Amino acid sequence: MRFSESEISGVFVIEPDVHRDARGFFLETYHARKYAAHGLDVAFVQDNQSSSVKDTLRGLHMQRRNPQGKLVRAVKGSIWDVAVDLRPASPTFRRWTGVELTADNFRQLYVPAGCAHGFCVTSEHADVEYKCTALYDPADEIGIAYDDPELAIRWPIAHPILSHRDRHHPPLAVALEALGVELAADLRLIPS
Repeated sequence: MRFSESEISGVFVIEPDVHRDARGFFLETYHARKYAAHGLDVAFVQDNQSSSVKDTLRGLHMQRRNPQGKLVRAVKGSIWDVAVDLRPASPTFRRWTGVELTADNFRQLYVPAGCAHGFCVTSEHADVEYKCTALYDPADEIGIAYDDPELAIRWPIAHPILSHRDRHHPPLAVALEALGVELAADLRLIPS
């Protein structure tokens, strides 16, 4: 396995070793010791799967009091997967990174707790699986507008298909207030 830290601290792209032969392929999708050796010593408590059609955009989501780390992979089709750093003490606070995850490239993205997560489907259909470090709590979830101009995420689709909830997420500044982060007079964000 190859682990590459993205420009966002703690966000890793993982490329598993894929063993192919005439029968097909085999790979480890997760190995606790190998992940821990690269600083990802986390306990996963929930696995999720979504199925979506082309141009679906899910996100940006995170939990306030019980933030989830997520290990994301596409098992069918392709997605553009995005992590947004919302950890005020991080040097990459308010920055985002994106990576293409496909069933053919086998890449995974690890999104640490404290980062918002979202993805869009770039193939006709995609099935996405992700492991979580905390249980999902709908009452604890907050969202951020996928098209917030402050973030300026370069989504590779022009007309996303959104859920009602995702269509009405607030801008980043409002989401940060919900996380207990206030705007300072000089427009830098500081912990409250």
